[in-house]
This record gives sequence, structure tokens and C-alpha cells, in this order.
Amino acid sequence: MFYEMTIAGCKRQLPLCKINDELYIGAFIMFSDVEITRASAAALLEKAPEFDVIITAESKGIPLAYEMARQAGINDYIVARKGPKLYMQNVITTEVDSITTDHIQTLCLGQTEIDKMKGKKVLIIDDVISTGESLLSIETLLKQVGCEIAGRMAVLAEGEAADRDDIIFLEKLPLFNADGTVK
Repeated sequence: MFYEMTIAGCKRQLPLCKINDELYIGAFIMFSDVEITRASAAALLEKAPEFDVIITAESKGIPLAYEMARQAGINDYIVARKGPKLYMQNVITTEVDSITTDHIQTLCLGQTEIDKMKGKKVLIIDDVISTGESLLSIETLLKQVGCEIAGRMAVLAEGEAADRDDIIFLEKLPLFNADGTVK
């Protein structure tokens, strides 16, 4: 089963994936889709508030954050890593329970990333905002950094996330019944 939608002028068929017996979601995969990544980045930048730095979780939002930084003329972006790396010093961490991952994850930042964001306007980027757990985890890290959250953006807002007034997104992605119909 698939759900067809147009995102930033690009038509895509999203495979429907089972979360449980009564809930399916449309899988939006940006990895290896250069066209949708470029188009989505441009469309989001048109809607973006003023910002200095872009951050995303170590997830499918990485190519989007890269492309938004490239198009905005920014030389780097921040990735909240899923675990501390050997090169990271003074690591801060938080946990995230994402709907698309079957276990609790850790997100962390090291001193280099903290220094790049301290006192700056930081734009949080993701491919899809659904439950908002990933977003909340990044916000938890940013509160420890001492920066200003400029905005929260995603290509798609899934289910009830589309009703939030604190996020900017391109399209609403519905939730689905087991038979593929929209909930």
C-alpha cells in the first residue's frame, strides 16, 4: 500500500508501514532522493525565520539540514548524535522515544557543537514531525546550550502535529488505518 502526495512540487508514493494493528504511517524517506531534498530545502527556507545555525537529530533529517545550510550559504550545521563519539568533549545528552524507532535513543552534543550554537538563533530541522518527541529532545539539549530557538521546521507534519502552531512545515501527512484509508 502507498499514499501518493506532492511535496515541494515533487510527486511521491509513500509506502504505508505498520505501527500496530490499527495504525499505519506513510514512510517519507529523504535518503538518496536528491530532488525532494533540494526542493524541500528551498521551500522551507522561503518560510524560515531568521536564524544563525541549523540543527537536526542524527536521522533522515541530515540531508535536509545539509541542503538548507548549503542553500542558505552557511558553512556548517549541527547534528545531535545518537551517542557520544571519541572526539566529543564535555558531552551533554538527552533521551528520545521516536515513533519510528523501536527503542529509546540518546541524543548528544559535544563542546564543539555547543560553542557553535551558544548565544545564537538556532533552527531545528527534521524530515517529519509526528509525536514531537525528537523535537522535544533537541529542545532539551538546546536549553542546556544557552541559545535561542529561532524555529522548528519539517517537511511533513504527521497526524495531530499538523495542528501545532509552533512548527513550520510544507505538507500534512495523515495517519492511516490497516486497510490504507486515511484515519
